[in-house]
Amino acid sequence: MDLDFSEEQDMLREMVRGVCNEYAPIETVRELEDDPIGYPAEFWGQLGELGLLGVLIPESYGGSGQNLLEAAIAYEEFGRTLAPSPHFQSAVMGAGVLLEAGSEEQKAEWLPRIASGESVWAPAWLEPKNGFGPKGVQLRARPDGDDLVLNGTKRYVHFAQAADRLLVLARSGDGERDVDLLPVDPSAPGVTLTQDFTLAADTQYRVEFDDVRVPAADRIGGPGGGWQAWDAAMHDGIVLLAAQAMGGAERALEITVEYAKERTQFDKPLGAFQSLAHYMSDATTVVEGGKVLVWEAAWTRSRGRSIRRLAPMAKLFACQTYRDVTATCEQIWGGVGFTIEYDIQLYFRRAKQLQLSYWDTPYLEELVAADVLD
Repeated sequence: MDLDFSEEQDMLREMVRGVCNEYAPIETVRELEDDPIGYPAEFWGQLGELGLLGVLIPESYGGSGQNLLEAAIAYEEFGRTLAPSPHFQSAVMGAGVLLEAGSEEQKAEWLPRIASGESVWAPAWLEPKNGFGPKGVQLRARPDGDDLVLNGTKRYVHFAQAADRLLVLARSGDGERDVDLLPVDPSAPGVTLTQDFTLAADTQYRVEFDDVRVPAADRIGGPGGGWQAWDAAMHDGIVLLAAQAMGGAERALEITVEYAKERTQFDKPLGAFQSLAHYMSDATTVVEGGKVLVWEAAWTRSRGRSIRRLAPMAKLFACQTYRDVTATCEQIWGGVGFTIEYDIQLYFRRAKQLQLSYWDTPYLEELVAADVLD
């Protein structure tokens, strides 16, 4: 693995950092906490114009046709700035599922619109008191003529209000992996959206389905084949979430080091105290290690190799690192670090939210264990 990024990759990093700082600065992040839409339209438009929404979409469908390593570079920058957008939900998971299992007609209809930002997709996957695996999908897709009828509830649906399609995972049979992928218009009769308020103050919804009818012809992939496509897209996706976590951890540590140099106690800066210096050196070490693990996973995928073990390892380690580093940073900041006036608490809260989202620690540990012990 070559750890030297190319000139083009360095330019990509600079471009993403620039657009995030200009169109989604930390002030905007604060303003959009608990916002029902959750992201600035101008920022979303810029991501589309620069080709960042189509980073993983082939050029033949209007994307820029990059690989997972380039996407990971972008996600590190998203993590550094806490950039609010449905990029992961729409441009990674929505597009990823379509590329994995969609028909040629579905790809041609939706991928160019996702790449331009015209269309936003939001996965509706997790359910109350159910797990992260295929058994956790219990909302039924009941056949009725040419339609499938949905009844049930989904939780933790990011950006549902802004989406023009919900990507609903629904059970179509009694087998463990008998899951269908259904695009549903959130304004369809029988769909009810209720905003949830979370630790990270991001934009999530509870979505209830009451006799919602979906044409069976709209199903993505064959009957009962949805989990395979979802699982494949998730393995790519969690590498990017790991990159996001490492970007956030790195930036949280940077602002803490700056604070430790400026804040004085007993006539010397905080960083001069050996115990605090050791905490920051330990944090620097695990951040650098986590970044290398994420890059290895992204690089391996870009070479067409399996990331069945590396992907869950990357998110497991990166999210634990993000959580631990921001907790350490909060201790160094002291009491002021928990007040809303300081930025470190934004990273602290989002670190835990990211650790809990899109395959949590126990599920990731099970995936790694299954691969190690197989």
